[in-house]
Amino acid sequence: MDLARQSVQTIAAAVNTGTASALDIAEATLARIDAYDEIQPQVWISHASPERVAEAARAVDARIAEGETLPLAGVPFAVKDNIDVAGFDTTAGCPAFSYTPDTTAPAVARLLDAGAICVGKTNLDQFATGLVGTRSPYGILRNAYNLAYVSGGSSSGSAVAVAAGLVAFALGTDTAGSGRVPAAFNHLVGYKPSKGRWSTTGLVPACRTLDCISVFTDDISEARLVDQIMAGFDPQDAYSRALPTRELTPKRIGVPRPDQRGWFGDSQSEALYSRALQTLGRDAEICELDIAFLNEAASLLYSGPWVAERAAALAPVLAANPEAIDATVRAVVAPGLDISAVELFNGIYRLAELQRGAEEMWASVDMLAFPTTGTTYRVAELEAAPVALNSNLGLYTNFVNLLDMAAIAVPAGARANGTGFGITLIGPAGSDSGLMDAAESYLAKADLPARPALDLEGRMETVKLAVVGAHLKDMPLHWQLTSRDARFVGAFDTAPAYRLYAMADSTPPKPALVHSEDGAAIAVEVYELDVAAFGSFVAEVPAPLAIGTVTLEDGSNVKGFVAEPRATSGAEDITELGGWRAYIART
Repeated sequence: MDLARQSVQTIAAAVNTGTASALDIAEATLARIDAYDEIQPQVWISHASPERVAEAARAVDARIAEGETLPLAGVPFAVKDNIDVAGFDTTAGCPAFSYTPDTTAPAVARLLDAGAICVGKTNLDQFATGLVGTRSPYGILRNAYNLAYVSGGSSSGSAVAVAAGLVAFALGTDTAGSGRVPAAFNHLVGYKPSKGRWSTTGLVPACRTLDCISVFTDDISEARLVDQIMAGFDPQDAYSRALPTRELTPKRIGVPRPDQRGWFGDSQSEALYSRALQTLGRDAEICELDIAFLNEAASLLYSGPWVAERAAALAPVLAANPEAIDATVRAVVAPGLDISAVELFNGIYRLAELQRGAEEMWASVDMLAFPTTGTTYRVAELEAAPVALNSNLGLYTNFVNLLDMAAIAVPAGARANGTGFGITLIGPAGSDSGLMDAAESYLAKADLPARPALDLEGRMETVKLAVVGAHLKDMPLHWQLTSRDARFVGAFDTAPAYRLYAMADSTPPKPALVHSEDGAAIAVEVYELDVAAFGSFVAEVPAPLAIGTVTLEDGSNVKGFVAEPRATSGAEDITELGGWRAYIART
């Protein structure tokens, strides 16, 4: 199955020059969609018929033949199904809400005028309420790189459609992070423009004063091209505005203080963020900020009076047919009906004060560089705790629209399970172009590894394990790994933060690896086991040894042998030898 990514510029150039026709591209796109439907048909709420796609493609080819040059000639794209496209029903993820629009949203119409071809409407967390992709009667979306994990939401289908190579770009929406979180999890760029930069006419509102249409692309140049086409004042949209460009030269980059960073136990995300800051810090000063006021602003969205704005958008459905609303979405939104005008105005007053704090912050830093999320979760975990875990994913995203900021999420590495980790560059309203420049600069310097392969049949869950002594290759207990089909990953050194001891009276001789502030780098071997094999291995580890987390020289963390304090009683400190093999050779 060929699901390689499609480039916006490559497709447009081929169609404009006659190297390929829009009809050729359309037919290939439909074949890709059909193939991936065997894996995740729930990407889509509605497909364009082959006849409709072919008709649109022939119209583009005719325009090219007449001498037009179209910036998006023949480029296939998808639209989140809370944005109107004539000829498609708009459901917002709720069948009982569904309607057939007479007109296409102006933002989408600009893309069609530029030669792009809409191939379908994508799935979403119902009424764009969620950051997970699990709250839809049309099916749960899963991460394109590990089907056990969430896709992110609410723009779940749009993100997966791009990540799986089904379309070249896709529109999402972003109120609290819905265009950024799925981008991070699926190794994409997710651009959320300044409020009012793109028209939201024809968008089913979540929070109308905060909503933005967003875009998922493979790289920054594609997001920039889409922005050039979509940006512009729309007199039909009461919240559209002609924003002046705000220059952005990121010499001072704001980041959360270490004690305010939430990783939720995800040490891989923590290490990847540290690496991203090292890259950003080559050409800029990294400034640690007290982000308590940003967190307070974020709390107004779901724990404060802005829930009433979501309730206002859904009031007719809540009144007439509440059972049609997903139970989790209803539990989040329905309390907004009981929020008083007094509470709302007090919230507005407090937000104005917090906006003053943001203005002061922009006087001290040029740009923010936050983790897009602190972690990710399996679908099963989200189903067990749908509200709490969703809230964790919004830690670094919920404040952005409330405080009138622009943002662009970019890849920053991959976890061992294949899911993406990302950072988000954030600037004041109007700084969109500067943020894109900064994002391009970061990606050029970051030297990120290639994206992992798509998960097309369910990735086996594995664990990386560092061994330091008798389990090394050719050592007495190595068979305990080979008998479990462990795969050798490589030989590494730990971070310089460990001491190594030869335990007293152990047969066969065994080392004890102990974390220490005055430690050194110790040689280890890393193996990869499936989860079941790892579990059986851990069950056989005798005290005073244990399996914990070991930090390698590059800052990454793996599971590995550690020791209880009693393991050092009567033991010989062999740290200076640098590893167990040197000790065995000495003896």
